[in-house]
Amino acid sequence: MTVAHAGHAAGGFPVTALIPVALFWAYLAAALRLRDPAGPGWPHARTASFGLGALLLTAGLLWPAGDFVGHMWQHLLIGMLAPLALVLGAPVTLLLRTLDRRTGRRLVHLLRHPVARVLGHPVTGLLLTAGGLWLLYLTPLYRASLDSPVLHTLVNLHFLLSGCLFAWSIAGPDPGPHRPRVPVRLVVIGVGVAAHATIAQLLYAGLFVDVPATAAELRAGATLMYYLGDLAEIALALALLATWRPERSPRRRRSTHPRRPRRLERHGCHDAHQTPTAFHRGSREPGRDGAGVRA
Repeated sequence: MTVAHAGHAAGGFPVTALIPVALFWAYLAAALRLRDPAGPGWPHARTASFGLGALLLTAGLLWPAGDFVGHMWQHLLIGMLAPLALVLGAPVTLLLRTLDRRTGRRLVHLLRHPVARVLGHPVTGLLLTAGGLWLLYLTPLYRASLDSPVLHTLVNLHFLLSGCLFAWSIAGPDPGPHRPRVPVRLVVIGVGVAAHATIAQLLYAGLFVDVPATAAELRAGATLMYYLGDLAEIALALALLATWRPERSPRRRRSTHPRRPRRLERHGCHDAHQTPTAFHRGSREPGRDGAGVRA
């Protein structure tokens, strides 16, 4: 049995598809404000990345979700591919460079808040993305979203925001709370790959899932999630490694003073520049006492 999504009315145009276009125009206007003939301005690669993300997001919102395969395309475009491209566009950095100093400081202070530290942790993003998938397909939530346009829109919004949060916490170039080390973030990506692969296998076998679709649709949708989801995770890992700068241990400063001779230490001399002759100042030097003067 095939059930169409309530979020796509027959012959209708989703108004939400205009939101990515408006976001890109706002991004482009801010980037043009930073154009300076004497300086580098805003990187074109960042603009191209954000534009690609807006294009993928628009494609996901316009994608016909008449069956489970179409729904899976929507999930991959809205929740995995578009967020990575949007995050690599560094929109927060662009916003900070266009805001006045006072407002920018408030935004930075907000990003340093303890709540932002918890939300910006990769484990939080993983729980929201992978956990949202398990909740959607293993509970009646997916079935309910088929009959409710509002719920369907909220599900897409959740995957978009959680996908952006996860990509930002892993490889985001924007400023944010202190992120864990790169090996920890790579482990989180590995756990995410395993979580996506597991739910894809359950969908393929039709076990423990509550999805009103035919067996062929389940297998086709699960195959998309299994392979294209892995490609999205690999792209995220490559983005992380591309921006990774290994931490170098600080070198020990070499002392400018020569090492104290051991022979002098045994005699109680604590000044490395003190000579034996200067140490025995109380003794008479040869040739200066009366006995040493020749007639």
